[in-house]
Amino acid sequence: MRHLKFAPSWLRFLIIFLLAMGILFRFFNLDGKVYSHDETYTSLRISGYTIDEAKQRLFNNRVIGGESFAQFQGVNPEKSLNDTIMTLAKQDPYHPPLYYIIARLWMEIFGNSVTAIRSLSACISLLVFPCVYWLCRELFNVPLSVPGVAIALMAISPIHLVYAQETQEYILWLVTILVSSASLLRAIRLEDELAKKRQRPDLFAIWSIYAVTLAISLYTFLWSAFIAVAHGIYVFITAKFQFTGTVRTYLLASLVAFLAFMPWITVVIGDFFQFLISADKTTAQSSFISVFPFLLMQLSRIFFDINLSSENALSYLITLTFLTLVGYSIYFLCRTTNYKVWSFIITLIIVPALPLILPDLITGGIRSSIEPYLIPSYLGIQVAVAYLLATQLYNGSVARRSIWHIIMALVIICGLISYKASSQAETWWNKSMNYGNTQVAQIINQGNRPLLISDALGNNYGNVFSLSYLLEPKVRFLLVNNQKTLKIPDGFTDIFLFNPSESRRETIEKKYKLKTDIIYGDKYYAVWKLVSNRNLRRRNISPNNKLTASL
Repeated sequence: MRHLKFAPSWLRFLIIFLLAMGILFRFFNLDGKVYSHDETYTSLRISGYTIDEAKQRLFNNRVIGGESFAQFQGVNPEKSLNDTIMTLAKQDPYHPPLYYIIARLWMEIFGNSVTAIRSLSACISLLVFPCVYWLCRELFNVPLSVPGVAIALMAISPIHLVYAQETQEYILWLVTILVSSASLLRAIRLEDELAKKRQRPDLFAIWSIYAVTLAISLYTFLWSAFIAVAHGIYVFITAKFQFTGTVRTYLLASLVAFLAFMPWITVVIGDFFQFLISADKTTAQSSFISVFPFLLMQLSRIFFDINLSSENALSYLITLTFLTLVGYSIYFLCRTTNYKVWSFIITLIIVPALPLILPDLITGGIRSSIEPYLIPSYLGIQVAVAYLLATQLYNGSVARRSIWHIIMALVIICGLISYKASSQAETWWNKSMNYGNTQVAQIINQGNRPLLISDALGNNYGNVFSLSYLLEPKVRFLLVNNQKTLKIPDGFTDIFLFNPSESRRETIEKKYKLKTDIIYGDKYYAVWKLVSNRNLRRRNISPNNKLTASL
């Protein structure tokens, strides 16, 4: 790899330009997209309230304003940092506390706005760049070429922009994966170098960083346990499946990390197997789609994402193109590098993804909410592609190098186009449960004195919280418990029912001698408006037919 040691000046300027663009887009229009169902749960956890407490306070058959939600969406005087931790331990133990502790301290300084809380993820995402540089330096032992191209790809990767602007722990998890992986490679390298010099290595000093960073990763996201498994498999591969001194010290460092995580393990152990089955209880209504189309779509989103559906003809062409690039990158990596290099990337791609994919291969579908769990696979793929591009920019004939210059330019253009499309959008594929919030909010906000009625059944609770961010102050909410009787107060000109059960909707129609006209419906929720029969006839709409067509 001697030809990779130094990058030409044009490549250095290109890396700096793409890095600047990546940073700019991460902070651009942070509050522009829908604040999703899952993000409202994050804010609730940060607030220190449980779901039951929020439901008891809000879903009480009284008319309230949008300001009533604010108490449960960030820092408040009634709850402390200790309440945030205890809430996670009692109700959401599968969400370790590190990100939520950082987020609460951040919001105490910068406030509870959408821009403030999303800016935390954007700031954390900046740590990805030095960390991926360190990882590639340890992996390929070159100062700039491969690490620089990897930084450029990460800077303009649409999949990373999604999580860099999301109020969840996933971008912090990516940083911990990078740091723990780089520290593992560093520990193995230092131990080997000292052994070759016949010096007795200080194992504690060498492996302590890995133990600490693995513990931090575990306290960020439980799926880090499978990162540790991938690391273990890699260590055994590099040791040629012999119980060497390196294997023993790795096992000891991993044991220290898991012992440090033991306080939270005791909390989560009762729900751990349920966690593996359901992936995330806050997205219990996530849809199932075919395994391979889903994985191929996610693969293409690493490099190009303009929010196309998987059924779009263009998406098939894009997916096939990037599948070819990724497949050749992995082949080239395995053919041209030492097994200590390619085995690390292969294990990082495959091992954390297998627990997600194998069960769903049996059932024939995969949960569309598991995209963040594939972050290690995204990382491994990007490093493999970065190695291919950085290598091919210098190898072969002039014509061959020109072709790879064009390929790299196309990858960069795809990333920049994706960023432009995402920066101007009000919603995106990761907001699937609340994809239609903007459309619904526009209709409700047009009312003179609108009232939104909902209950807390299913995911209505989180969806109403999400919708409240887009509704104007004039909109009032009547949030009811599971009582069958419902009294609609006077004084409202436009009354909307948010995802009512069939029985509740029919009861309201009979009691008030009105009809319900559906104004929005998808597989996650439906919104109906109370109208008179005369208005329905004037528009020549049959409510039953429209329901069938919409849903």
